[in-house]
Amino acid sequence: MHYEGNIIRPPSEANSILLQATVGCSHNKCTFCGAYKGERFKIKKDDIIMADIEYAAAHFQRMRRLFICDGDALIIPQARLLNILKAIEERLPWVTRVGVYANTKGIKMKTPEELAELREHGLKIAYMGLETGDDETLAAIKKGADKAKMIEMGRKMKAAGIKLSITVLLGIAGRSRSKIHAVETGRTLTEIDPDYVGALSVMLIPGTPLHDDYQTGNFTLIEPDEMLRELRIMIERTDLTGGLFHANHASNYLPIRARMPKDKQATLDLIDSALSGEIGLKPEWMRAL
Repeated sequence: MHYEGNIIRPPSEANSILLQATVGCSHNKCTFCGAYKGERFKIKKDDIIMADIEYAAAHFQRMRRLFICDGDALIIPQARLLNILKAIEERLPWVTRVGVYANTKGIKMKTPEELAELREHGLKIAYMGLETGDDETLAAIKKGADKAKMIEMGRKMKAAGIKLSITVLLGIAGRSRSKIHAVETGRTLTEIDPDYVGALSVMLIPGTPLHDDYQTGNFTLIEPDEMLRELRIMIERTDLTGGLFHANHASNYLPIRARMPKDKQATLDLIDSALSGEIGLKPEWMRAL
């Protein structure tokens, strides 16, 4: 496979074929992210992508899922992305699900009909980084979209029949806006009603603007118990019709996996037990990105 630079994929795609169609991220301005710093965004040449699909056809016949890397493959022009999906259908007929990262810019570039067409040809899940529902924090971290746009684009994906997995970041608002961040994120998740929510805890990456702000005292990294309180408020304010809310990423202090709405109260009780000291938290040395 012809990989370039950092290859990033969601935790749930650990056992997927990783097909790199783009290098880097077209936005690449989020203050907390160091994944693609120094990489210039580009869409790879079709002959390279098709060669990798042929390689996968010969060597990955037991893998049932495929993830198109990198940061926002949905931004690939419709005709080219459709050709990639059709090639996957033809050469990898055993693949049952194709996934991509998607940001609001990429989603906006596709019409509802185009998204439905992608769905018909195998695109079954998209991963979107919301991070927070607080507009002030979204602006501070240079996410490139406000809450209203996040809600609009998330609903657009859902309406096309593509499963939506949303990532939120505990601690991203610092201490001063922690509660606002938790409340507004819960409200935003309720408005979008995604199929999956993944809560990660902020980890400061040297070389990123957020890390620089931390070093200069312009950003306060909250303590583990504060992140748990933030998570509790967020879950309390989130009402999903049937989605899965999980916080079992390696960065988190307390693993959580809750089917909403039936597991909501039990999850709040679990967090309360952790906050009261009845349940131990993951030690710092075990946390990772």
